[in-house]
Amino acid sequence: MSLDKILSISGKPGLFKIVTQTRSGFVAESLLDNKRITVDIHSNVSVLSEIAMYTLTEEVPLREVFKKVREKEDGKQTTISHKDSKDKLEEYFFEVLPDYDEDRVYPSDIKKVIQWYNILQSNDLLSALDKENEDKSTAAKVEEAQSKTTAKPNTSKNVGTKASASKKGGSTKNTSARKT
Repeated sequence: MSLDKILSISGKPGLFKIVTQTRSGFVAESLLDNKRITVDIHSNVSVLSEIAMYTLTEEVPLREVFKKVREKEDGKQTTISHKDSKDKLEEYFFEVLPDYDEDRVYPSDIKKVIQWYNILQSNDLLSALDKENEDKSTAAKVEEAQSKTTAKPNTSKNVGTKASASKKGGSTKNTSARKT
């Protein structure tokens, strides 16, 4: 499975894999407890393949950060928890990505990266990091589902009742005063 099919949904813990697309969004399955949820197009969804970390020189794709963590940990779970102190997290991340931008990468971002890596490792999805030529169709489907609007423009014509009644040959009530 590629990183294009793995999602982070705002307000929901953990990571999700996309199962299928629906009219109003898509169905995603949690990698933590395998429960399926429906996600509408108004939800804030991030595809892991499109996330990058700031460094002092450029933005490094999350795939490369995960590869560096995997090399450091020899493909096993991280030696620190995402619940460790800010100082420990920053020290660990400095070992993984020495030139990350400390002003733009917050401790909460580091926590997410470590937690996501551990979730991918526990689900044996780290092999997705080796695939360089991934199919972008799933990411395109998620973006397409989010970009669609559910509100349809109002196409009915605003026609007065007197005009429609007179076209049909029906009588219209004349409210003007009659002269006698």
